[in-house]
Amino acid sequence: MEIVLVRPDPGNERFGLGPFFRVEPLGLEYVAAALETRGARVTIVDGRYQDAHRAVRRSRARLFGISCMHALEYDRTLALAREIRRRSPDAFVIVGGHAAAAYPAPLEIPEIDAICVGDGEAVAPYLLEAVEGRRAVETVPDLRVRTPEGWVDTRPTAEPIELDRVPLPARDLVRSYRRRYHCLLFKPVWLVETARGCPFRCSFCSVWSLYDRTFRERCIESVVKDMEAVGEHVFVVDDLFWGQAERSLALARELRARGVRKRWLLVQTRTDVVVRHPELLEAWRPVAQDFDIFFGFESPSDAGLDRLTKDATLAETVEASRIARSLGYGVTGNFVVDPDWGRHEFEGLWDFVAAHGLARSGYTILTPLPGTELYREKAEQLDNPPWFKFDMHHALWEPRLGPERFFELYAETWRRSILNLGGEKRWRDWAVQVRPNQLLYLTRVLIRTQRMMRTSAYISEHGRSKRQNSRRSTGTAERIPQP
Repeated sequence: MEIVLVRPDPGNERFGLGPFFRVEPLGLEYVAAALETRGARVTIVDGRYQDAHRAVRRSRARLFGISCMHALEYDRTLALAREIRRRSPDAFVIVGGHAAAAYPAPLEIPEIDAICVGDGEAVAPYLLEAVEGRRAVETVPDLRVRTPEGWVDTRPTAEPIELDRVPLPARDLVRSYRRRYHCLLFKPVWLVETARGCPFRCSFCSVWSLYDRTFRERCIESVVKDMEAVGEHVFVVDDLFWGQAERSLALARELRARGVRKRWLLVQTRTDVVVRHPELLEAWRPVAQDFDIFFGFESPSDAGLDRLTKDATLAETVEASRIARSLGYGVTGNFVVDPDWGRHEFEGLWDFVAAHGLARSGYTILTPLPGTELYREKAEQLDNPPWFKFDMHHALWEPRLGPERFFELYAETWRRSILNLGGEKRWRDWAVQVRPNQLLYLTRVLIRTQRMMRTSAYISEHGRSKRQNSRRSTGTAERIPQP
């Protein structure tokens, strides 16, 4: 059977560094690998680098899968599903990915046949049997299925899939895009997953609720083979790296024993994990020439961390940064800015960042992403915002200080970061860090980031959002389902 899997272009990124973190669609590569073991002929279309609508118009596939990873992508996913249905009325259309699984309601339209709410690698082989007519779609686990009576849930799987049951990702299917996948100045970048899920319970995160606070790991041999197969720039996409200490140590030892060493590695983890297990950082440091850690710092106060159910302390933020730097790691991370803040909270953030040398951090606005505890808590405050506002750089409710003052302070926060070309680090300081053939790309990155430091840009977007909200409330646009 011919199958087409599509990663849409979000198309609506107005702020942030999204366009400069264009990475391979690893989830689709795993799904493709699972399907290929059943004899399917799979094509992956990356709509960020290819016209996805033209690709699906030309295809005669019987099964189309669309990846919807973030709330930003709902609109483009819906548009693509409608295009597929027009061109291939008899094809089966399924949507999966993180946003789809965490909050499927916006995708329940007639043009979509099913939504995957579990592990795509586990669901795909059963779905293939259903499309081939060898079983009923309603018997495929972990789906929301469109029926004549409405949308219904199929049975959940008894246990989450063991990750090692799935072959290594079908990376050959994105060969034509490979050199375009990048993280800022590192190109091409490869993604590796060693574990999935998170046992913690941050209120703004949908990972733990989607996976029911489970944490699953791939076996050491599988991870080592994957690391040996990929290139020199690697982003480990685990929701929580170093989540299990003993296994993490064993994996580091095996990588070193096999002589696996990368030019650059990026991992994501928590400050309390690093503080409890500094030996992990010692064991892993030789695995890459340059090794960056991304922390979710979230707040410059213990009270703020408590409000976000972070289950970590400010002292751990400071100590984790110290430990990582002492071992030669690059330290970056993100703080969450609450629309309910006053000037005092902004000043506290500025002072904390300056005191501990965290100017490499990013700053996002507290956003109740669909499927999170925060989304349910804030439901009454949300005025039916359009999906493009869920980029974590828009305020989804009226700031306590008023939009103008809030965005003035938010822009000032970004101006204190190393990305501000009017600050201590100028364009020439960045330029000496890259090769001559990267200068044009670097310039584009830095020019785009300067928009995040202009109050007027946020105010303009905030007004645009309010106008769209007004059209939605009068029925001229699709409404966002309420939790």
